[in-house]
Amino acid sequence: MSSTAKAAAKKWARHYETIYILRSSVDPDDAAKIAGRVQEVVERLGGKITKVDNWGRRKLAYTIQKQTRGVFVYVKYAGYSDLVAEVERNLRLFDAVIRYMTIVMDGRVDLAEVTVDPEETKFLAVEAAVEEPEPDAAARLGLVIVEEPKRPRVEDDFGEPEPEEFGGDAEEAN
Repeated sequence: MSSTAKAAAKKWARHYETIYILRSSVDPDDAAKIAGRVQEVVERLGGKITKVDNWGRRKLAYTIQKQTRGVFVYVKYAGYSDLVAEVERNLRLFDAVIRYMTIVMDGRVDLAEVTVDPEETKFLAVEAAVEEPEPDAAARLGLVIVEEPKRPRVEDDFGEPEPEEFGGDAEEAN
């Protein structure tokens, strides 16, 4: 085989980012099991995890499967195209995963040249869920007035209070 044929036959990898959202009430053992499965699938199919970040519990933009909060986990990895399908298939198998999304980051990457920092690839344990009271229907619809904390007074460069459109009190500006 000539060198150009070897170069043409070389299989190129890509960088991918997957973010998956777990139920807010997920058991830490279940979260560790899901993280282990993702790591096992990437290694089994010849990929490399380059970064893992646990973003913690956050409010969802909209209700998903009757959930208003979720645990967000970010995983960046390099691998071949079949890897993404297998990772997503495995995430689909867990009831604790309510959403996931994968995007392609880079085009052609030589997998042998991808460096892995062991500190950045550790899956952190998810903290046990703290029960937060769900707002009732009236509060979600805005029918109940919920007092917000008072903001500190903001002044401009001349000692005058800024108008409300800039973060200050409009009544005091007049």
